[in-house]
Amino acid sequence: MSDALTRLMAERDWLLADGATGTNLFNMGLSAGEPPELWNVDQPDNIRALYRGAVDAGSDLFLTNTFGGNASRLKLHSAQDRVRELNRVGAELGRELADAAGRTVVVAGSMGPTGDIMAPMGSLTHNAAVEMFHEQAEGLKEGGADVLWLETISAPEEYRAAAEACDLAGMPWVGTMSFDTAGRTMMGLTSAAMSAMVEKLPNPPLAYGANCGVGASDLLRTVMGFVASGNERPIVAKGNAGIPRFEHGHIHYDGTPELMGEYAVLARDLGVRIIGGCCGTMPEHLRAMREALESRPRGERPTLELIASKLGGFSSTSDGTDDSGPTRERRNRRRG
Repeated sequence: MSDALTRLMAERDWLLADGATGTNLFNMGLSAGEPPELWNVDQPDNIRALYRGAVDAGSDLFLTNTFGGNASRLKLHSAQDRVRELNRVGAELGRELADAAGRTVVVAGSMGPTGDIMAPMGSLTHNAAVEMFHEQAEGLKEGGADVLWLETISAPEEYRAAAEACDLAGMPWVGTMSFDTAGRTMMGLTSAAMSAMVEKLPNPPLAYGANCGVGASDLLRTVMGFVASGNERPIVAKGNAGIPRFEHGHIHYDGTPELMGEYAVLARDLGVRIIGGCCGTMPEHLRAMREALESRPRGERPTLELIASKLGGFSSTSDGTDDSGPTRERRNRRRG
């Protein structure tokens, strides 16, 4: 394939992705409950600043401000008729910043979950989900996205529907899921099950992995599950910058730039090819991650014990692959 992400992965052992979208936009004045996607049109300079923050910090790729840009999510704000427009403009702004970077920077068109429950448990049918994701994908394609980037998915049925939509749009794609306490997605999928599912898709992603979830320790334990599965497809890790705490009316993530630098090196040494941050990850975290990745030599594959010693303990005693349920125990959680 000749897409930009494939070319960049062929040249480099690792790539640095971006950090948080919501956290950065809230710091710019986005209100709780306000759809960030409307800012693509209403506050384009803020979206340029969001993208520029990642590029200037050294990111090799960044996600567009289109996470909730599907019809189901936008319908909550009476904007379901603006799907194509909001996604196109979000990607156009990204294309503008990437093309001005003076180096190859990949524009990844973000597609998040619909927010609906897939049939048979819920009312969202496969065909309806495909249609929603396809509409969004076409807008991102029109705006100049290099690759589509599915993220924070919990249901395998929704993942498969999005994969089909990416195929209909004729676009390469990457897909991550979010694993919470005890190493499972909200719908119960384990890292091993995701790895197996990805390889059975008619159009598997360029890379797959995990984003968001609990914290950096848990996310890397999930990555270890991907590695253990034997799947050789490139892995993505986008962990939160620590653990969220509510302080002074705002959500604050306690992960320091130094902690995220440790996380990035551990991810690389596990074999992760695309390393980034999720909630709470700011440009200063990304700069520390880039510096650590460039300055510290590759080490041996980390153990669970090493991960816990560097990043803090895990939220449960199991990663989910042994069929154990979650525990309430949090051991040795480092507070950044």
